[in-house]
Amino acid sequence: MPDDAPLPEGSPWTTLGSRTLLDDRWIRLRADHLRTATGHEISPWYVLDYPDWCAVVPLTADGLVVMVRQWRHAAQCWSLELPGGVMDATDADPIAAGRRELLEETGFGGGEWRGLFAGPPNPAIQTNRLHVVLATGLHRLAPPVPEPGEAIRVELHDPASLLAALPRGAMGQAMHVGALILGLQAAGWLRCEVTPPGS
Repeated sequence: MPDDAPLPEGSPWTTLGSRTLLDDRWIRLRADHLRTATGHEISPWYVLDYPDWCAVVPLTADGLVVMVRQWRHAAQCWSLELPGGVMDATDADPIAAGRRELLEETGFGGGEWRGLFAGPPNPAIQTNRLHVVLATGLHRLAPPVPEPGEAIRVELHDPASLLAALPRGAMGQAMHVGALILGLQAAGWLRCEVTPPGS
């Protein structure tokens, strides 16, 4: 398709069939049989149906970022991440989910909250969305109460030092890198200026 051609309305692919391979509490895996706009058939095309997730960019009243370092079994590492997790059916919205997750994982709460962004974490094979929520003016309210399957340490980070360490792989969750930068910018803690070459 030429770069300047209009994109087709709706899906250019036709789903000829679909079968569920796994349907469990946290994940549903299906295999789709597809036909592309050029007539090429693809089977199987694996699709992961996950619930939506939320990630909180939590900023304290005294200028620190509340982070969690938790064991991630699949990657076999301790991963520095933003607090967050799966949105439960009981959560009224992403902010409610973020408040619940932040309090459970870190014990922090209060402050002012607003939604920043929602988008697919991997649109090629996943159906869910990641909701990024900004929380400012936070204070420690209670001890953390992690779930039985979580091994978590709460860490408070200076934002400038954290940003400087990002190119060295300081954060283990790639989606959270963009969320952190977006949150710091929205809070007024980070100013970004784009200067194209030759301008």
